[in-house]
Amino acid sequence: MNVRSIFDLTSKQEELEKLQEEASAPDFWNDSQHAQQVTQQIAFLREETGQYQKLHAQLEDLHLLIELAIEENDETVGEEISADLSTVSTQIEEIEFKLMFDGEHDYNNAILSIHPGAGGTESQDWVAMLLRMYLRWCEGRSYRTETIELTPGDEAGIKSAIVLVTGEYAYGYLRAEAGIHRLVRLSPFDFNNRRHTSFAAVTVSPEISDTADVEIDPADLRVDFYRSGGAGGQHVNRTDSAVRLTHLPTGIVAQCQNERSQHKNREIAMKVLRSRVYEHYQAELNEEIAKLQGARADINFGSQIRSYVFHPYRLVKDLRTGVETGNVDAVMDGKLDAFIESYLKQKQGAARD
Repeated sequence: MNVRSIFDLTSKQEELEKLQEEASAPDFWNDSQHAQQVTQQIAFLREETGQYQKLHAQLEDLHLLIELAIEENDETVGEEISADLSTVSTQIEEIEFKLMFDGEHDYNNAILSIHPGAGGTESQDWVAMLLRMYLRWCEGRSYRTETIELTPGDEAGIKSAIVLVTGEYAYGYLRAEAGIHRLVRLSPFDFNNRRHTSFAAVTVSPEISDTADVEIDPADLRVDFYRSGGAGGQHVNRTDSAVRLTHLPTGIVAQCQNERSQHKNREIAMKVLRSRVYEHYQAELNEEIAKLQGARADINFGSQIRSYVFHPYRLVKDLRTGVETGNVDAVMDGKLDAFIESYLKQKQGAARD
């Protein structure tokens, strides 16, 4: 394990001790939401530092075993040492990969949004396919998903989908998926069965807690209530329970129509708005820093990142890393780790250079 890894894990131990001290304060549970977030972070850090301590003990035992084998000239333990080395090496790689998640909000839950490009029903169907792909990926990682907004297409597919993904490093992983996704296939909606190209935009924001430094003045909000459309039951469709929030200074809009309760919809919409406003101001800050540095910030939003070709051949290729596979069905069934991990490693390597 390299020096950087040890330093980072030492920092996590210090962070754990700091949070434990905060949790021991008499008024800690006065703010139940913040207290819950802190206790979750404590549990995570305990697990992570415990993993390091266990690995350290395994390395110590292995070191002693090797020394003993050398002293006694015992070649019979060679296979055991080799197997233990392989196991430890795999564990170290897993820890070092997690250490790439050093962004301020990488550990956070993620708000995943998918919107169609030009092309009507064709692009809207592509959004539905991407949504299923990401839901299957989340299922494979045991992430919990909650649909915030789902607007059906006029004929088929989806006009807009927003999903809250809950789990460790959800944002850290999913930020690799932000950008334009391109589909090439024989259209099932074309009577002549011609080949069509469709685009869909994927955006990913971290879920920002109420205690984070994101201030939204109520005077800067326009709140609209409207009747939910599409499926959702009689009560949802007959009352003005859907909520749309507009942040007037930035023009950013967030809405939720998934819940029966108007209050609950507003709470969820506010959560989305807070995350989007945070991302907006972060992007502005990055642009200002880039100007001062004489470079252009690489945000990747709005850029084509991956092509999914169903015809005339079958191939999924990430245009940023060059990673590709002919197993299109597996990718559409949520097998995305090769693309995500390669991108994150590439970004980490670029940051070190």
